[in-house]
Amino acid sequence: MLIRHFKGTTKCLAGLLLLALIYAFYAETSRVQEQRKSALVDSSINKRGSFKLLIIILSRTSDVARREAIRNTWLSKNHNGVKHLFIIGTSGASAELRKHLTSETKTHQDLLLLSELQDSYDTLTEKVLQSFSRVYRDYKFEYLLKCDDDSLVLVDKLLTELEKWENRGTGKELYWGFFNGKAQVKQSGPWKETDWIFCDYYLPYALGGGYVLSRRLVQFIAENSKILKSYKSEDISVGLWLAPLSNIERKHDVRFDTEYRSRGCSNEYIITHKQGIQSMNTIYQMYKASGALCMKEVRHRNSYQYDWSVPPSKCCNRQPGIP
Repeated sequence: MLIRHFKGTTKCLAGLLLLALIYAFYAETSRVQEQRKSALVDSSINKRGSFKLLIIILSRTSDVARREAIRNTWLSKNHNGVKHLFIIGTSGASAELRKHLTSETKTHQDLLLLSELQDSYDTLTEKVLQSFSRVYRDYKFEYLLKCDDDSLVLVDKLLTELEKWENRGTGKELYWGFFNGKAQVKQSGPWKETDWIFCDYYLPYALGGGYVLSRRLVQFIAENSKILKSYKSEDISVGLWLAPLSNIERKHDVRFDTEYRSRGCSNEYIITHKQGIQSMNTIYQMYKASGALCMKEVRHRNSYQYDWSVPPSKCCNRQPGIP
């Protein structure tokens, strides 16, 4: 009886040992597979590099001349730790345009193509959402500058200002641009909003000609992209998405000439929007030769310092003497 019981116990222990070995085998296999996956992801990211500043420039398939103008002007100088990408939606593009984009990609290696997005004013917000998701997944960066392909950016000055901001050691995330807090909700035209329900004004947002976000803000938008409500204007949407977050410095900067039309020419500007190909070339050559953007500073309309101490509807009173 004792021998039979011992044999039964031995079989039970052997069975348990076998189960443990099987579990250990599968656990180790799973661990190795996860390590391999992680290594592949890390390898992919490392191949792309790690950057202080990632610049994404919204462009369209046909805007070849604009991209060339940017490459030949404000992106012509290599800056350490800076990477740029032209963001293009290719859904619905003709065979001829696709062929050109393939050639352009081989030559410059600076296009990010969104194959499921058709470029139009109606898809700008979706374009930004997809762009943020892609670059957050594929690149390591500390800051992201989003701008349009009719913006001229002084990258060296931008980097200097980022270093100054970092040296302040605020411990906050950065949302940097030219802010508006009293833009009334559009009731007509191509930017008409049919389901804005929050208030009579849009929430404070940085104008879309160019704004900077620290990586964790891009991460927040990318990881929640499936549940974020989109509106006609991409910059207004970004302001709304980031509105609930508290640990942010919303840095209003009059050196960002990023409104729907340029305020003029000031040698203080870091970004200036609404530039044609010729004016971009002229301004950049002036800057390259003299360190100044303008042959003569001009002001088409006044600017303002954002007053964060008052309600948004009273934030932004234009005054003379501000760039």
